[in-house]
Amino acid sequence: GACVQGQGFVSSEILSAAMVGGGKVTARKPLWRVVAAWLVHAYTGLGLPIDFYSVRALFVQHDLRLFLALNVLAVFVDATDGTLARAVDVKQYAPSFDGAQLDNIVDFLTFTFLPACAIPASDILSGNVPMQNLCAILTLFASGYQFCQKSAKTTESFVGFPSYWNIVLWYMVVLRPAEHIVVGVYVLLGILSFVPTHYIYPSKTRKLAYLTVPLGVVWSLCMLAPLLEWGSERSRQLVQYSLAYPVYYTAASVYLYARGEI
Repeated sequence: GACVQGQGFVSSEILSAAMVGGGKVTARKPLWRVVAAWLVHAYTGLGLPIDFYSVRALFVQHDLRLFLALNVLAVFVDATDGTLARAVDVKQYAPSFDGAQLDNIVDFLTFTFLPACAIPASDILSGNVPMQNLCAILTLFASGYQFCQKSAKTTESFVGFPSYWNIVLWYMVVLRPAEHIVVGVYVLLGILSFVPTHYIYPSKTRKLAYLTVPLGVVWSLCMLAPLLEWGSERSRQLVQYSLAYPVYYTAASVYLYARGEI
């Protein structure tokens, strides 16, 4: 009933009469393109049930390994949905739905809110409730500022510390540094969230991409090691080695920003 003369086009009359996601679609469009656009939005939305199951893993099952694994899955969805959205041109074929807004909601949960909740649950600040609260609340405020900044991103960079709080948590959980180091890292990165220094956007910054991308792949593999061998000394060492990448990332970002190249 949605096709006209068997050509696979959505009837403009039908679509103009129907409210789709809060807006009207009035142009004639191939049905498969409209369906593909909405499927991509649904794919972005998968981050929401993944994050829900992360909550269950953390607070019901008390399974920190599963929590981190689900976070990785949510990050994978986030890393791939943009490419799919551009490929099917969601703005053209599902114009009434703000996929970027959905993406921001999922991102805040995945990269900020759940990692903040995991600070007391993961016991990285054992029994130190005031410091747990400080680090968690600072994370939320810093990231809330970042997400609401109109200038939080340029075409090739993040402006201010880019809310990688899930990665910060990952290092703290696996490496278990002293509490003063944990608090110091959270306070420092929270402050840097408000400082408008530019940081490399790994998938978009062209300068040094020949280093950033392959090193990022190696870093990712090292970071995944604890999921395969939870609690082993070998996986812990790989995560320690992976710290070389954040050092490179920070140094390269400062270098490119100082030269006005990001």
